[in-house]
Amino acid sequence: MADLILKEEAYQVVGICMNIHRVLGMGLKEINYKDAMEMDFREAGISYEREKKFIVRYKGKILQNPYYADFLVFDSMIVEVKSVSSLTEAHMAQALSYLAVSEMKLALLINFGERSLVWKRIVL
Repeated sequence: MADLILKEEAYQVVGICMNIHRVLGMGLKEINYKDAMEMDFREAGISYEREKKFIVRYKGKILQNPYYADFLVFDSMIVEVKSVSSLTEAHMAQALSYLAVSEMKLALLINFGERSLVWKRIVL
């Protein structure tokens, strides 16, 4: 079996999210979970950028509106945060699009909106 991309880094991020979900539970707004993640990333010494801006190109030109990733973590991974009743194929397609725009190889799709934390590794 092939090695997982950014295995240890993803494990660390998911662990932080599990702890946040354990403490805060489900049902808050995405922004609340992002605030908690930012606090825990800082405390853990994890390099991150919140609302990381990526330009979007079309036919060789830059489109007027950029894409903002919830987090760029370790300069190599997109983290997309949701607080919905369940993840859908559209959420996963969105994460794939974000990978294409950012030219990253791994996105973590994290959902705090269910009874237990749900997360998916999306690889381009």
